[in-house]
Amino acid sequence: MPAGSNAKEERQYEHIRKGQRKHGASEGRAEEIAARTVNKQRARAGETKTASKTSTRDPKSAYRRGGQRSHEGAQGPTRDQLYAEARKKNIDGRSTMNKAELRKALGR
Repeated sequence: MPAGSNAKEERQYEHIRKGQRKHGASEGRAEEIAARTVNKQRARAGETKTASKTSTRDPKSAYRRGGQRSHEGAQGPTRDQLYAEARKKNIDGRSTMNKAELRKALGR
């Protein structure tokens, strides 16, 4: 935990870290997730010197978003995610489509 954190943040960090380990994350990954979560909440509360825009201005917390922004980066959703969406919409020929074709068929 970063310097200046209080007892509650320390407990929260340990709770998140142990939960991640229980779900199969490596020790390093569990520590990273726990630290990022606690640090984001510290940024929202104004306890840090610097913070990203999403940390301070995002109206929804990460757990409320529920993966809503997953794979919105440069490459977008994975082929498997597009395929699952195409299956829900019952698009014919989806099993032979590549990622670009699935995007086009879904109108993305």
